[in-house]
Amino acid sequence: MKRSHIEISKMAVGERAVEFVRDGMILGLGTGTTVRYFIEKLAEKIKKESLEIIAIPTSIETEKMADNLEIPLSNLNEYPEVDLDIDGADEVDLNFNLIKGGGGAHTKEKIVAMASKEFIVIVDKTKTVDRIGNTPVPIEVLSFSENFVRKEIQKLGGIARLREDFRTDNGNLILDVRFNIINPEKLEGDINNIPGVIENGIFANRRPEKIIVADGKKVRIMERDLNGGKR
Repeated sequence: MKRSHIEISKMAVGERAVEFVRDGMILGLGTGTTVRYFIEKLAEKIKKESLEIIAIPTSIETEKMADNLEIPLSNLNEYPEVDLDIDGADEVDLNFNLIKGGGGAHTKEKIVAMASKEFIVIVDKTKTVDRIGNTPVPIEVLSFSENFVRKEIQKLGGIARLREDFRTDNGNLILDVRFNIINPEKLEGDINNIPGVIENGIFANRRPEKIIVADGKKVRIMERDLNGGKR
């Protein structure tokens, strides 16, 4: 069966990302279709090179896949400092801001990214934008607070829609919210300051050091300027 251009792109970034994995690493494993290709390549590399790594999955889906491929797993309580985190994104802009959470796993994904010394995001070219905000921002909320959070989101200029028939791995709801995002870092904080919000899918306070982008088999690596010192 012939693979689509996007599938080829996802395979390409997964294959390139595995080159950054070294023996002895504590490795964060993100969630999503692009990350699945990376996990497959990681399992091959572990067996081929007899690598000893410990992986920290960010979702039940990732955990099941990695376990089936016999990748050694643990959790953040056992290993609170992660060497490298590999994850995907729904949108990536020119300043390395992200929107994540299409799969509803952004809370754990953000925690692992924050715990990581290095954060690498892998995407196909369709996920790159000039400014994030073309896709809704997922917000994980307690069901008890849903309507209150909706009201507060409106004050921030957001239009919220409940993700139907969906619960996160943590047992919570997701509101998918449309924003005109001018200042991603401020908006990320403002959303999280609403009581009842667990976490939102804007990654502006923890941006990746590298983004691996593919357009078919053509892969390029973008590196963020770290001179400013901000993560």
